[in-house]
Amino acid sequence: MAVDVKYWTEAKATGGGRNGVASLANGQLTVTHASPKELGGSGLGHNPEELLALGYSACYLGAMRFAASSEKLGTVPDTATVTAHVGIGGRSDGGFGLKVRLVVSMPGVDRAVAEKIAERGHFICPYSHATRGNIEVETEIA
Repeated sequence: MAVDVKYWTEAKATGGGRNGVASLANGQLTVTHASPKELGGSGLGHNPEELLALGYSACYLGAMRFAASSEKLGTVPDTATVTAHVGIGGRSDGGFGLKVRLVVSMPGVDRAVAEKIAERGHFICPYSHATRGNIEVETEIA
């Protein structure tokens, strides 16, 4: 699958990775990383799973809005939300793996319509494309 890239961003991590600093090249965001306490860290910073949750929730909500509009499926209300739960743990074959649970809320939208919009959102969202077949992603309509 070819991708016609319209935008690139750049970030650099320094230090210990999960216990270091990452910054955007444009200087607009710097994040101090610390492993969560559950993984033996101090928990006194942010971690890549938090950043994935932020990015996936925002991207997927935007993709659902785009799908609803472009495919005339209905309207995603301004009060709609996506809450991304990102988990990390050991894989049965070694190393670490991720799981994602996306909780979608579309107040006032018929459940069948919300489910269709959520399904089409996964088709459009680049995070969903990147994770498909690699990370277990569960979508829940609240």
